[in-house]
Amino acid sequence: MSRPALSRTAGHWLIACTAVGTAVLTIWAHAVSWWPNLTLILGCLLVAAAIWRFGRGLGIAAVVVVAGLCQIPGLTHAPITSTDSYRYVWDGRVQLAGHSPYAHVPLDDALADLRDPLLFPGLSPEHSSGVNAPPRVPTDPAAVAAIAADDPRTRINRPQVPTIYPPIAQVYFVAVAAVTPWSAGTLGLQIAAGLLAIALTWLLAATSRDRRWAALWGWSPIVVLEAGSAAHVDVLGALLITAAVLVAARRPRLAAILLGAAASVKLLPLLLLPAFRVRQSVVALGTFVVSYLPYLVASGALVLGFLPGYLTQEGFSNGSTRFAIFSLLLPPEARQLVAVLVAGALAVLAFRRRGREPLAVTCCWLYGAALLIATPTYPWYGVPLVALAALSGRPEWIAVPLAAYLAYATVGHDSRQGLIYLTAAAIVVIATTVRHRSVAAKQFDARLTANQH
Repeated sequence: MSRPALSRTAGHWLIACTAVGTAVLTIWAHAVSWWPNLTLILGCLLVAAAIWRFGRGLGIAAVVVVAGLCQIPGLTHAPITSTDSYRYVWDGRVQLAGHSPYAHVPLDDALADLRDPLLFPGLSPEHSSGVNAPPRVPTDPAAVAAIAADDPRTRINRPQVPTIYPPIAQVYFVAVAAVTPWSAGTLGLQIAAGLLAIALTWLLAATSRDRRWAALWGWSPIVVLEAGSAAHVDVLGALLITAAVLVAARRPRLAAILLGAAASVKLLPLLLLPAFRVRQSVVALGTFVVSYLPYLVASGALVLGFLPGYLTQEGFSNGSTRFAIFSLLLPPEARQLVAVLVAGALAVLAFRRRGREPLAVTCCWLYGAALLIATPTYPWYGVPLVALAALSGRPEWIAVPLAAYLAYATVGHDSRQGLIYLTAAAIVVIATTVRHRSVAAKQFDARLTANQH
């Protein structure tokens, strides 16, 4: 083996060890609450720098294998960043028992026989919870906050309200529940999410000339934390969005179906419709609507679940606790209007730029801009953006989900959250400006050289 080849192999071993070591450190830091967000940010920067410095010539197998190794640390610990996966387990179990998760709440005594010590450590099947009425979601913010409160008798969050997750997510939950014993708790979902992250790594590696971009997704500490550890369903959404973008040119109808399915995992992918062709958007919306029909038959008007209450509780309905960047300058009553206007303008821009730039690029900045407008404090919402950043070659957008982790730690401090997200926006603007100037300079030099000849 020649010296350059040996040097490249050593570099690949170095970044592989760096990625796996960072994955272990990320899980440990979050498990013991040792500067978890600082560790995550520094870990993302370290892994990205190592990939870019030593990752040339990476093979598909190497990228995928290391991505698999990175997922293992998360499987050794219960979900860290949220308790959402306990709701996933419950929704799957409820459906296997022949009930609709939209028509029952977790504390419903009608489903007492589905309780176990892992999900309900303080409530056995023999004891009554005192809850046996059909789900009713109030509209008053104070009433919503009261009914959505956690209960110490169960690990499932918001146990007095029905599920919020759309139908394709529900199909995923029931599929995992069908092969996961109750005693395994969330482990089946953690393994499934890890496998989805690995599958997306392979998809990116197999379709990219430079596999460093696939490693940027598969080896990312964010993906480590939110897939194999937290088992967030957003990883499935990321896979479907990426697949939709990749096949859009060759298989437009399939791309539309995949996009509609992604929206039926989490609603956010609907924001990408302006980036696709009109006919594709129609098919995507049709897919989304059709996915609801079986649950509509089973649950009727209850099929919306906790979605209306969630929008109220999270401040999207009146702008009171969302749109953190706008909160730096605007009163609550004006934030929602400005957010809608800005989002509309960006949708028009995305529509007009179709065909002028790669679809992946449009989807990346459109999805990222939506997060900057809404400024959610749940960082796993940014998981699809990490995939789109890798797919489009726009790594600066990873600053947005990283900002969300800092915002997640400062809930209740609107100004601080606004400044955090504003910093992420500034990073994106600066990086985009530098890239455009660099491209313009290269084009000018090329034209000058051509004129001289």
